[in-house]
Amino acid sequence: MYNLHLATIAIIAANVLVSLRGFNDQNFFERYKFSIGAIKAGQRERMFTSGFLHVDISHLFFNMFTLYFFANVVITWFGPTKFLIIYFISLVAGSLLALFFHKDEPYYSAVGASGAVTGILYAAILLKPDMQLGILFIPIPLPAYVLGIGYLLYSIYGMKSRLGNIGHTAHFGGAIGGYVITLLFRPSLLVTDTLMVLLLALPIVILFVLAKMGKI
Repeated sequence: MYNLHLATIAIIAANVLVSLRGFNDQNFFERYKFSIGAIKAGQRERMFTSGFLHVDISHLFFNMFTLYFFANVVITWFGPTKFLIIYFISLVAGSLLALFFHKDEPYYSAVGASGAVTGILYAAILLKPDMQLGILFIPIPLPAYVLGIGYLLYSIYGMKSRLGNIGHTAHFGGAIGGYVITLLFRPSLLVTDTLMVLLLALPIVILFVLAKMGKI
């Protein structure tokens, strides 16, 4: 798992280089971050470029560390080209969902690779749901699908309560992107792992039901 593929190294390098530029150049950071007002004014490239900017070193490290652990699962199943497709579609899906939910908030802004990384995480869980994952403060490892579902349910709570300075919407959008593209690339999972596919879809259904009801 820990032998990084060239595709993963390229993604990490791009995030590090762009983020370092953003740390040292506030004008660069402001120009390319996700901003509802600027995107609606025509700067749609921000929906992509914001995924390579980070607030600080810890934000960058956490995202790249998560990618480091799960990228090889996706690459092993699909190869580097499809891994990159999942990564970038998840990035854009996170931005699209953020745009959808925050379209009436012109001052809403965000940065980070979290949407793309969450897409890779959710793809890896869908492909290998029996993985055992550890988490801080829980003494025993848990099945990957339990943590995946729990994480998205927490994201729904975060979206409802505006919990912390965290782009919960982008995380969720990225997970949807990773989920959908993984099933498009491997539709046999609908037959071989039907229950898992349905379980992992549950938080997505809950989100859109709540949105339809005006609860989010």
